[in-house]
Amino acid sequence: MPMDNTLIMWLSIIVISAAGTLAHFLYDLTGEHRPVGLFTAVNESTWEHIKIAITPTLLWGLYDGYYYGENPNYFCAKLASLLILTIFIPAIFYTYQKITKKPILFIDITTFFAAIILSQATFYAIISLAPMWHAFTYLSCIGLFIFFGCYMTLTLAPLKAPIFKDPITGKYGFRAHRNFFKNLKKKRKK
Repeated sequence: MPMDNTLIMWLSIIVISAAGTLAHFLYDLTGEHRPVGLFTAVNESTWEHIKIAITPTLLWGLYDGYYYGENPNYFCAKLASLLILTIFIPAIFYTYQKITKKPILFIDITTFFAAIILSQATFYAIISLAPMWHAFTYLSCIGLFIFFGCYMTLTLAPLKAPIFKDPITGKYGFRAHRNFFKNLKKKRKK
């Protein structure tokens, strides 16, 4: 991987990680503005934590699309990076919870950052490969449309499955929202 791609990869990891961390709290900070909730965490479910990694990765696509969009491997790389986030975070979360029987915040945070690193490393590795067959580009474009469609659908109408269930309220999607900052103030008053 050329040096400039390595520097850009680490910049992407820093920007996506910072934006994802902010996205965890942005819904509350905007006064529970529903359009913001489409792209940020609205509860503590595993899905919402996947969203806060996906959203900044999609936004970073504006930057990397400008620089790498003509690379024949671009769309395949972007789809692979998004799928890694979607699979890695719940795989690690549910695997370690089978062992510990409880969530551990340090592992959750580490998993979030590790998923972003793996996602971006995969993206930059794929764009550095020899050009792939054109069919992969078309299939990846279709895959990205399907991915984004599922992302929006599952955000607006989450399935009644454990990955979408808020562990605190036992509810799903926007109905599961508990204002983090209001609850923090209540705890401090006690």
